[in-house]
Amino acid sequence: MIEKKVFEIINKSKKYGWVLEPDAKYILSEYNISLPSYKFAKNIDEAIKFVREIHYPIVCKVVSPEIIHKSDVGGVIVGIENDEQLKIAFEKLSKLKGFLGVIVEKMVKGIELIVGAKNDEQFGPVVLIGMGGVAVEIYKDTAIRMAPLSERDINSMIASLKCYPLLKGYRGAKGINIDSLVKMLEHFSKMIMDLKENFLSIDLNPVMCSENECYVADARIMLKNH
Repeated sequence: MIEKKVFEIINKSKKYGWVLEPDAKYILSEYNISLPSYKFAKNIDEAIKFVREIHYPIVCKVVSPEIIHKSDVGGVIVGIENDEQLKIAFEKLSKLKGFLGVIVEKMVKGIELIVGAKNDEQFGPVVLIGMGGVAVEIYKDTAIRMAPLSERDINSMIASLKCYPLLKGYRGAKGINIDSLVKMLEHFSKMIMDLKENFLSIDLNPVMCSENECYVADARIMLKNH
């Protein structure tokens, strides 16, 4: 059962063909998928006020219905350490096409993973997990299963990755919180089953996993056009 506000977001987003990041993050939060502290700020005063609560360093990302791939147009600025840098970043992003505001987000560290879903015409929703960030195209280290996923499915997917020793802790380095990743995939599986009539693909990339928690740092939901 889709929650009413989620249903409203999906419907209003169909004119774009995809869900803007603030709305995508609202949907994820409704399914108890962990996110870094963030705010959609429409002006610099809102951005600075929010940073007073979460403290630097932060990431600043453009919000625009005309920019799907933010990194390709310089729409993501990381490692902002003070108000002056934030003002410069906001000014730069405000000049991008279709600017509505920015996502101001707490920087989180960890191993970068990708979690995704495709709505296959023949098989229905299919879930992918693998190495994420810029490494996703290089390593091509992924596991795929049809949804819905059981806990056993999820553990099998994670264990099948070539990077699994890295996730468990390798040569003295701390591993990630595997339980947190399993829970995220359980919630994600439920979400895509609920939304299966509405989405084409969903990319959570990167998912930042540390020894404490896994957070979705960026999310893109592409919609069916019916």
